[in-house]
Amino acid sequence: MFNLLICDDDPDIVHALKIYLNDPQYVLYEANTGVQALQIMQEHEIQLVLMDIMMPEMDGISAMVKIRETSNVPVILLTAKSEDSDKVLGLNVGADDYITKPFNPVEVSARVKSQLRRYTQLGSAPLKPQTIRTAGIELDNCTKKVTLDGSEVSLTPTEFDILKLLMEHPGIVYSPKDIYKQVWKDEPIGNESTTVAVHIRHLREKLEIDPNEPRYLKVVWGQGYKMEEETRK
Repeated sequence: MFNLLICDDDPDIVHALKIYLNDPQYVLYEANTGVQALQIMQEHEIQLVLMDIMMPEMDGISAMVKIRETSNVPVILLTAKSEDSDKVLGLNVGADDYITKPFNPVEVSARVKSQLRRYTQLGSAPLKPQTIRTAGIELDNCTKKVTLDGSEVSLTPTEFDILKLLMEHPGIVYSPKDIYKQVWKDEPIGNESTTVAVHIRHLREKLEIDPNEPRYLKVVWGQGYKMEEETRK
C-alpha cells in the first residue's frame, strides 16, 4: 500500500489524476496549495508526491525545496508545455520527474509506478522496522504482540492499530478524526472523538503506571493525541 499526494489548485486536474490512479494499492491524498501539501506530509507518511508548479500561497518549486529538507520521497512535477525553464529548475532542486499537461493516463500510471519501484526497491526508502520501541513499550508488527517492560500486554486489534500509528510517528499530534480515518479506514460519522477517546483510555489503563499522569500517550488539548517523543529509544 502506498500513500500518494496530489497537489494542484485546479480541482479538475486533481479529479482526473485520482481517476488515473484509481488502484487498490494507492491511498490518495489531495492538496490545493504548497502549504497544504507540507501540512499533509507532516501528518501522513507519503511515498510519492505529484506537485503542480504554479499555485497560490506557495508554488510547487518552493514546496518541493521544503520537502527536500527532510525527505527523499519521489516528487513528480505537473507542468505546462510553456514551463520548460521551471521544469529544469525543478529537476535541479530535487524533483525526480515531470509530467506535461494535458496528461496521458498511461504515462501518469507508468511514471508513478517507476518512481515507486525505484524508491522502494533501490534503497531510497527506509524499510519500516517490524519492531518499534518507545521506552518500555515494544510493539512487534509481525507477531502483533505488545510488551511493557518485558511483560506481554493484551490489546484488541483496534487498540494495537492506534498504538502502532502513534508509535510510528512520535511527537506528531493526531486529531480524533485523523486517528479514526487511519485506523478504521473510513470517514468519521460524527462521534469519532468519543470513540477514539475510549480506546485511548483503555490503552492508558494497560500501558501507563498512572493513567491519569501518562508518560507515553499524551493528550494535546483541543488538538488530539500523540506518543511522547522524548521517551522514544
